Amino acid sequence: MDLAASAHSLPRACHSTCSGIDVSFEFFPPQTEEMEEILWTSINRLGPLSPSFVSVTYGAGGKTRERTHATVARILNETNIKPAAHLTCVGASRVEVDAVARAYWEIGVRHIVALRGDPQNGPGTSFVPHPEGYANSTALVAGLKKLGDFDITVSAYPEGHPESPSVDRDIDVLKAKIDAGATRAITQFFFENEVYLRFLEKARASGITIPILPGIVPVQNFKQTANFARRAGASIPQWLADRFEGLDDDPTTRRLIAATIAAEQVFDLVDQGIDHFHFYTMNRADLVFATCHLLGVRPKRQEAYHEQPSS
Repeated sequence: MDLAASAHSLPRACHSTCSGIDVSFEFFPPQTEEMEEILWTSINRLGPLSPSFVSVTYGAGGKTRERTHATVARILNETNIKPAAHLTCVGASRVEVDAVARAYWEIGVRHIVALRGDPQNGPGTSFVPHPEGYANSTALVAGLKKLGDFDITVSAYPEGHPESPSVDRDIDVLKAKIDAGATRAITQFFFENEVYLRFLEKARASGITIPILPGIVPVQNFKQTANFARRAGASIPQWLADRFEGLDDDPTTRRLIAATIAAEQVFDLVDQGIDHFHFYTMNRADLVFATCHLLGVRPKRQEAYHEQPSS
């Protein structure tokens, strides 16, 4: 076989211009003025890429409720980006959760990322519903659909939810959320694409047809990401740890390695037919912007460069 001819006839995504790629981004509400400046620098950097939407997280137990609302409102008022507000049912009654949802509707937010939320006592502990609250994310989705015609995104767990007995059980829960009104799912982040592709295949085989967006996290800080992964039930493959070994005091090389890993991951998924990527930005734009650029996602309003005529 002529390997060169074969490779030319079936080019890898990284060797051609990708078309029809959609992206979306996740941010978290800032806690300080400095963090707010970093957030808005990132929003202003990534906004021109015309994401399908950007989501703003909601702290455990609703601790960032006011800051989430303020951030979403500012995105809505000051940009052309469609914001999606995260909403959880931890530590709150139905009346309280419904009031938050109505407040979003009143300011023009039509997209909610509906999540049960982490247990109030932290990962590894049991979730205890509020006695007057929504029992789980499925009930939350159903409740939101009664309040208004929200576009509702939910979570999916390719490696299994930390509290779930099996991936099959996770598929059943996802189906229940769809039956309740969910229109899209975003996965927990992962680093082995086979994990996501197997989950996607299982979901499709079970009759699930809604978009299941892969959650991609460019590794800004390996130790921080590894700790977050352990709490979230996501695995860190040894090859990933090996790539960052010895770079604790070398941020420049870390960024280069992180950009390479993110690019490898998304291009492999493009080769598998995936065309929408949801990036967990950690409120930092550089690695996400670079990865999007490689995917062919460019600012929509960039003026063409014209050479000045020589005198």
